[in-house]
Amino acid sequence: MRAESRHRLWGASIVLALLTVTAPAAAQEGTAPDLAALVSMDVSDFAPVVNRYSADREVLQRRWDVAYSPARRTRMEAFYHSWLGRLEEVDFEKLGLESRIDFILLRNDVRYELQLLEREGSLSAEVESIAPFLGTISSLQEARRDLEPVDPAAAAEALEALSEGVAARRADFEAALDDAAGSAKLPSRISALRAAEVLSSLRGDLEGWYDHYAGYDPLFTWWAAVPYAAADSALAEYTEFVRERLVGVEPGEDEPIVGDPIGADGMRADLEHEMISYGPQKLIEIGEREFAWCEEQMVQAAREMGYGDDWRAALEHVKSLHAAPGEQPTVVRDLALEAVEFIEARNLVTVPPLAQEVWRLEMMSPEMQKIAPFFLGGEVIQVSFPTEEMAQQDKLMSMRANNIPFSRATVHHELIPGHHLQGFMTRRYNPHRRVFGTPFWVEGWALYWEMRLWELGFAQTPEDRMGMLFWRKHRAARIIFSLKFHLGEMTPEEAIDFLVDGVGHERASATAEVRRSFNGSYPPLYQAAYMIGGLQIQALHDELVGGGGMTEREFHDAILQGGPMPIEMVRARLRGDPVPSDFQPEWAFDEARE
Repeated sequence: MRAESRHRLWGASIVLALLTVTAPAAAQEGTAPDLAALVSMDVSDFAPVVNRYSADREVLQRRWDVAYSPARRTRMEAFYHSWLGRLEEVDFEKLGLESRIDFILLRNDVRYELQLLEREGSLSAEVESIAPFLGTISSLQEARRDLEPVDPAAAAEALEALSEGVAARRADFEAALDDAAGSAKLPSRISALRAAEVLSSLRGDLEGWYDHYAGYDPLFTWWAAVPYAAADSALAEYTEFVRERLVGVEPGEDEPIVGDPIGADGMRADLEHEMISYGPQKLIEIGEREFAWCEEQMVQAAREMGYGDDWRAALEHVKSLHAAPGEQPTVVRDLALEAVEFIEARNLVTVPPLAQEVWRLEMMSPEMQKIAPFFLGGEVIQVSFPTEEMAQQDKLMSMRANNIPFSRATVHHELIPGHHLQGFMTRRYNPHRRVFGTPFWVEGWALYWEMRLWELGFAQTPEDRMGMLFWRKHRAARIIFSLKFHLGEMTPEEAIDFLVDGVGHERASATAEVRRSFNGSYPPLYQAAYMIGGLQIQALHDELVGGGGMTEREFHDAILQGGPMPIEMVRARLRGDPVPSDFQPEWAFDEARE
């Protein structure tokens, strides 16, 4: 009997003591699940604890919803500290393996959230220097959330003060812009971009606050209607001023790529949270090594295609092998079916029939293609391809960037055995662990399959190999340019040039890729996580499958059924390691592969 089973009764008692709730019933898989298998599954007695933490955090974040609010930060800090205290009361030694994993993952998540709040606190000073009046909006909205009666006359006075504060700060910056020696008084573009985003968010909060009372309280409307309209207009104009004059957004043009680097200290904190034992420089070295390997393989494929050592010329030929307008959905469908047939013929991973039945295809909007020039996937694969309103040059670049060999290397990344299968399984096995989701597990899994299928001969022609190598080289490049950017060693413009010259991107898709990496909502390590996570899973595959301890299917099913978590914890789970309460990442996965 496994330790988890021996500790089942004790585990149930601690869950009752902590939460006074019962564990949810096991999720059913498909329309006709194997109920016997579900009943016999090893489950974590700590799952209800994680579920309570997740639910409580979500409801607090909905209640305390004002961006960069000191009150929100104080409340969330209290929440996380209370959870650390509760976790200290747990007798860790009585936990079985699955519960130990949940305990460590939960404590790791709580500690990291506190670090993020500390980081936000240091950044709030930058925002306040550009918009010192934001506390007025926060106070009004939070008073409403606290159900305090509104004083209409005082509210009107606060709105007038808000308009005056906006006008005064704008005048300060306009004077600095007009003064040749005033540049020292101007904020950085990064600080200005962050402030513009907060201004947009708080303007929406102010609108919600006003709409809550207007019309329902005639006296409030009598006092506040005019000063609110003035304050709202002033905020809108000031936000536009910040974006255009301080960030540098040209009206009618795409937003410049500014980004928000976190520096070496932030990088170390994020790597610790992801349970990566290496520092950023070591990861960059790994990326550069993989980048060089890909280029060597591209040269070999180019020779087979008759282009000698000129891999760029060979890549240009591959880009011409695209579908005709209107035919890309059919291409994607056929490539998806081909991938499933390939993995099932080799018994690589369990693919439930329901997972094959439910995935769907949608075309991506032209606006979305500016930040996602390729596929996005999951249960719905979103296909990037030209639309009739695009400029002719943009149409050609989109078709070239989504050619058939490139697509053949990414459709299975997005669908099966990649993200769609991943999402399908994590909704059915250990769903409580989705709160611990990490791009090293999510994106690493899909990228791992690109590498595994390469090893198994999925690419049979040099053109298809070139397509797979383009994407693999792209992921190596992501490690290099994203980490160097956050360390202050590479600008967004240099990153675009690197993707064009070093990987072979179209400039439009390279620009969209860098914009997606730095101007979107992706965390700093996200782009590096594709290949680093994939290499971690590959190293674990070499250890457990290559060592004869597991079959391919057992290995892949075990990862999916375990749920999202840092890959080093996946390793501990699959190996059955008795993880200690003071667990620290130490797995030298790169050395293990050499």
